Amino acid sequence: MNATSTIRIGNGCGFYGDQLDAPRDLVRDGRLDFLTLEYLAELTLSILARQREKDSSQGYARDFLYVLETLVDALQRGEAPRIVTNAGGMNAQACAQAASEILCRNGLSHLRIGIVTGDDIMASIDGWLEAGEALEHLDHGRSLAEVRSQLVSANAYLGASPIVEALREGADIVITGRVADASLTVGPARYAFGWEADDLDRLAQATLAGHLIECGAQVTGGYTTDWEGMSLADVGYPIAELGPEGQVAITKPPGTGGAVTVQTVTEQLLYEVGDPSAYLTPDLALDLSQVKLEQIAPDTVAVSGARAPFVPDRYKVSAAYRAGYQTAGQLVVYGRDCLRKADAVASILLERVRRAGFELDRICVEKLGTGASAPRERSNVSQASELREVVLRIAVAGRDRAALERFSREWAPLVTSGPAGLGGYTTARQPIRPVYAFWPTTVPKALVDPHVSVAVRSADEWRSEGVQ
Repeated sequence: MNATSTIRIGNGCGFYGDQLDAPRDLVRDGRLDFLTLEYLAELTLSILARQREKDSSQGYARDFLYVLETLVDALQRGEAPRIVTNAGGMNAQACAQAASEILCRNGLSHLRIGIVTGDDIMASIDGWLEAGEALEHLDHGRSLAEVRSQLVSANAYLGASPIVEALREGADIVITGRVADASLTVGPARYAFGWEADDLDRLAQATLAGHLIECGAQVTGGYTTDWEGMSLADVGYPIAELGPEGQVAITKPPGTGGAVTVQTVTEQLLYEVGDPSAYLTPDLALDLSQVKLEQIAPDTVAVSGARAPFVPDRYKVSAAYRAGYQTAGQLVVYGRDCLRKADAVASILLERVRRAGFELDRICVEKLGTGASAPRERSNVSQASELREVVLRIAVAGRDRAALERFSREWAPLVTSGPAGLGGYTTARQPIRPVYAFWPTTVPKALVDPHVSVAVRSADEWRSEGVQ
């Protein structure tokens, strides 16, 4: 690419489950050089790990396959940008093989798919623990050894360097596992402008751009407190315009809903940031304390002032472990006495569980519609005399699955053995779901880097190779 030109990087996905047609619309209207798709929240990795346990060909974000199908026409015309995504989740090679089937079926077997692996560190954990690397929990400091037997997944947040390598090797589509969200943008910027990993001032700006667009429509009006008056049904997804000296502007396709304003950008700027003077990413520590935002055009905000005081020597690690089970049920309670009746129904149901010989570890009883979800001082319980219906919701959790199954069975009998005026059940028996607890920690980069690998092949080669 021309290293003096401005590039446009659009993010068409902020999480696994985001709008499926947003990437297609962004490619059609955004004049993009690169499209990023961010699928992985911390919980998502444990879900994908569970899927891979059941089926070795799974464990990646299958929504990506639908998105790729919607982009076939643009790819066939040669009008699609290069794609960088962490849809690989826990199985980037399987994701690449599935994507190759779509490409080959549509006459696109020449396109090259690159994968980035090495973020999955499960196989290394026992050795590290034995060598004295405690992998301490960032909140309470205890060693991961405490929950090793329940561990489901453990992934290091890799940075932009392997993405740059894949692009330099000619990948049209780069599929990664757990790469830091902002690094999906930093990689294309480094590749396009020829920046090296130590070009910290420019990379700080690129990291800031990646952070601003990583959550999709959150920076273009979605989730904003100033939502009234915006058209969110057709909200436009974000585009980061980057210049060779680290210039950054955030915008969206013209004519789309939502808005890009100093307010929407500020709200995303502070999203999930701990220390604003040292927001840690695998590529650098990002100092946001001097960042300036300027509305330079309608739906375009210039962003400047990001700095990088240092580069961390450890990767963040997202680990998840089995921590029991959970379930929840709800029903609508009608009548002038709905609040008293809801309390009685909750007592009846929980007492029947106890009478059956079971104990529930954790119980949460809510009366939705009374202000139960609002801060206590703003609750509307004082207006209870005006209520004529309320939603009773009871959630329980614990390690004894049998206790939760009994709880689930006690909802349906309330139809004829509870007070009059009940209805609106979610289901007769609620499903029991596993609970995964989060273990945030860090690991020295030197322990992970040798295991990072990049493979780039044509779609036809991926198809013929299959999943090993």
